Formats: sequence, C-alpha cells, structure tokens
Amino acid sequence: MTTPRTDHKAAQQDPELQRVRALGLFGLALHWNEVRDLPWIPTLLDYEETERKRRSLERRLRNARVGSFKPIADFDWDWPRKLDRESIEDLFSLDFIGEGSNVVFLGQNGVGKTMIIKNLAHQALVRGHTVRFTTASDMLADLAAQDSSVSLARRLHRFCTPTLLCVDEVGYLSYDNRYADLLFEVVSRRYQTRRPIVLSTNKVFDDWSQVFPNAACVVTLIDRLVHRCEQVEIDADSYRLKEAKEQAAAKAKARSERRSGRKSSKP
Repeated sequence: MTTPRTDHKAAQQDPELQRVRALGLFGLALHWNEVRDLPWIPTLLDYEETERKRRSLERRLRNARVGSFKPIADFDWDWPRKLDRESIEDLFSLDFIGEGSNVVFLGQNGVGKTMIIKNLAHQALVRGHTVRFTTASDMLADLAAQDSSVSLARRLHRFCTPTLLCVDEVGYLSYDNRYADLLFEVVSRRYQTRRPIVLSTNKVFDDWSQVFPNAACVVTLIDRLVHRCEQVEIDADSYRLKEAKEQAAAKAKARSERRSGRKSSKP
C-alpha cells in the first residue's frame, strides 16, 4: 500500500495545511491531498483552534494564581498626588516583555499597586504569555521550605520559567540572609534569560537594607533588578482608607435619612 504524501514545497505555500500541522493533526496532514477540498475542513480547523486557545488560557489563568481584582477601568486616576498615567497605560502594550525589562511600582500601602500589577498580569495572559503572580513573602517562604537541592530546583523553576513574574509587597516584612539569597537567585536567573519581573514595593531601593538586613547580595540584587527597568512612583493616600471613609459616610447618611423619615411619619 502506498502512503499518501504531500509535496514539501506545496505544503509551505498552503496556509490551511500549515494550520493542520500547527494543531498536530498529523493524520489529517498525511492525507491532505485527499481531504483538502472538503468544505468542512476550514470549519473543523476553526473549532480546533478556538478550543485549544480557550483551554490554553484557562490553564495559564489557573497556573498564574492572579486571583480576583478590580479592572483598570475602575482606577481613580485623579486620586494620587503624583502618578504618570501615560507611563502606566504604555505598559499595557506589553512591550517591556519583549524587551526583557522589569517594572517596579513604588508607593505606600493601599495606593493601587497590586490592582495595576494584576491587570498587567491578566493582559499578559490574554495575549498568550505565561505568568506567575505571588507576594514576596509567599514566594520566599515557599522556596525556603524546600528541604533538598532537588526540590528547591523544582520550586525555582516554577518562578523562573514563566514569561512574566509578578512579585507583590516587597518591603512590608524584613527577611534574613537566606531569603535574600533566594530572591537574588530568582532575580539573577530571570535577568540572565531576559524574562521580566513586575514588582511592587513600599520602600525606595536605598532602604532595602532594612528589608534584608546584613545581606551581602542586596546591592547586586538591586543592580540586576534596575539595569533594564522602568520605575513608576505612586504618591497617594490609601485608596482603602478613602473607600472606608466614603462607605462610613454613606451609611451615616442613610441612617440619618431613615431617622428623618420615621420622625416625619409620626402624627
């Protein structure tokens, strides 16, 4: 029995056959000359591509562990005293990923750093990238808990291989030298492979010696983090405190209106 063959040059010029091979439908590709003109082939390929994209996004969303977040459309750009809105909006082009550049958000607690980072992470996922979101404390505690070089290597792989690593809340706690060395390892490995990190911190880099006291690697860690890096400062009061005050005021107003209504209804 003769096995059907497809001319190599013709295959290179046939976009439908290229789609078939990209989908891994090798049996269909082998018999392409027999089925290429069947009217249902393009619809079949559309179905397969759509489903694979959906499953891929679902898997990457699950592995990224971004969690819930408010959409960037809800960000109150008028609240901060200092914020370069254009620089943040430019980040959503994701050009920094292709450039292998890090992004550092600097600001006090509650000013919207996490909200922006999670929206960037989600945008990267939608655009087909692999992403990992974590807090600094969770990542470093996870790495430090590994009891062998093999298990540590596996955990480092988890944080070093995604296209984008998002590390939230650096500076809220202080860490010992072991934790500093682990963060240095993650930063260094991603620096060497030009895989970017998006990071938030409440401390300027001059104060990172307070986060990692007595750690010899801090200067080199910062050097590699900022070598290819865009720094975005947000100067504002806490959004959460603002929202809490607004909610309290709204509840007080509602109670006052109910009391007024009850008084007016009395004979």
